[in-house]
Amino acid sequence: MFKFIGLIILGAALLGLIAGGVHLYKVAARNKKEMAPYAGSRAVYSNQLGKVLVVYYSLSGHTREIAEKIQAQTGAELYEIKTAEPIGRNWTMYLAVRQQLKKGNYPLLDGELPDFAAYDTVFVGAPVWWYTMATPLWSFLKEADFQGIKVVPFSTQGSNYGAFFEDFAAHARNARLLKSASFNNLPEKYDSAVDNKVIEWLNSL
Repeated sequence: MFKFIGLIILGAALLGLIAGGVHLYKVAARNKKEMAPYAGSRAVYSNQLGKVLVVYYSLSGHTREIAEKIQAQTGAELYEIKTAEPIGRNWTMYLAVRQQLKKGNYPLLDGELPDFAAYDTVFVGAPVWWYTMATPLWSFLKEADFQGIKVVPFSTQGSNYGAFFEDFAAHARNARLLKSASFNNLPEKYDSAVDNKVIEWLNSL
């Protein structure tokens, strides 16, 4: 009996590994196809976006990397969204986030919001959690009033941005939304292609 149960558990684990491997293969193939147009010579930033602010929340560092790439091209100021209590990177965090999203009980933030009226263009970025905005960004948008400023949302994610931009548009109060962009979390070999993607997006605004 126990041997039979063990075989079932082993089989389920094996199926899980196979499914995970297939998913990672598909994601890698999609990333390669998506980034192919951005390979090659370095793109040149040529737009004029005025005085720029980049607002971002980053837990693992991926969103911070994109924020810094935007800063490097536009000369933007950076504003990091910080929570009053640190958010740990462990499996329980995902369960807690799920409950926050279900109940609309988002984490408290640390620090004052920037003065949006001092800028011509405001970028706002965060990772995707449970196919929507990371909960600290939900907290930020509950407090923010963009006062008619041009706002450009961007996301970082494993493979699927879900309802991130739809939810952002619904909760970005008094924002004049410009073209958004999503960035998958990619290995270093794509760094130059990501730079080009950022630059081409900035030039299109």
